[in-house]
Amino acid sequence: MELNQISYFINLAETLNFTAAARLSGVSQPSLTRAIRRLEEELGGQLIHRDGKNSRLTGLGQDVEAEFRRMVVAMKSVRDHSENWAMGKHCVLDVAVASTVGPTGLTAFLKSALLAAPSIEIRLHSLQASEDTSELLSGRYHACILPREARLERKLDVHPLFRERFVLGCSANHPLTANEVVRGEDLLEFPFVDRLTCEFRDQILDHFVRKGLLMHPRFRSSREDWVQRVVADGDAICILPERSASARGLVTRPIDGFHLEREIVIATISGSTAPAEIRKIAQLAAEHAWS
Repeated sequence: MELNQISYFINLAETLNFTAAARLSGVSQPSLTRAIRRLEEELGGQLIHRDGKNSRLTGLGQDVEAEFRRMVVAMKSVRDHSENWAMGKHCVLDVAVASTVGPTGLTAFLKSALLAAPSIEIRLHSLQASEDTSELLSGRYHACILPREARLERKLDVHPLFRERFVLGCSANHPLTANEVVRGEDLLEFPFVDRLTCEFRDQILDHFVRKGLLMHPRFRSSREDWVQRVVADGDAICILPERSASARGLVTRPIDGFHLEREIVIATISGSTAPAEIRKIAQLAAEHAWS
């Protein structure tokens, strides 16, 4: 199948006339007729009922027309992207965000970054639990937004974005919301939901063990949205970063004597090997008013 056959057939489907379709295609009628016949042979069926002025598409022809029109749109998009890249008008950046990092605050930054850099398109991905900043070196992503790792590659530039506390998460009508600060021992009265992807999960559980408070999870999940929905819809509780609380009906409270924070950073390839556009995003992130 050749690209010119696609355009020939679309013109034929619009006109249902070989002469008119040939004129639109800029070829002779015999050339267009031969191209359509080759296409029918390749597809294994007749595309048009040839009946003079009453010519019409077959069922196969109608399906093929719809698919060909989608292909034309896709090809135009490819050409536009190629031209924009060549002229420096458009750049798609793949940014991966750790699943435990919530959208609060980040959406405002992304909006301001897109306004400041109109030639950039940001494509967000979820950074899987098995992935880390090594995905930057492999070229899979241009940037990663995640909690600061203990060990970072020297080939990466890391820009701090904000710090956030770990707090209690519960529903808006939960009994514990009556307190400005919640006591640790009060947590044991309610079902505990275990966030399996939390990078600080062991430190959190160890803290309460040292306080003589043994948390017994009644529900565990690696899905942050499921954890928050379960908590927001009932009397269960969880421990989560304060900016990650995004489910409707979920509120947070600090826990007495519990002081654990994490720093969220944006990591990119260092030096001139990083695209100028991602360096621009990193610069905007460093200048953003995260508070």
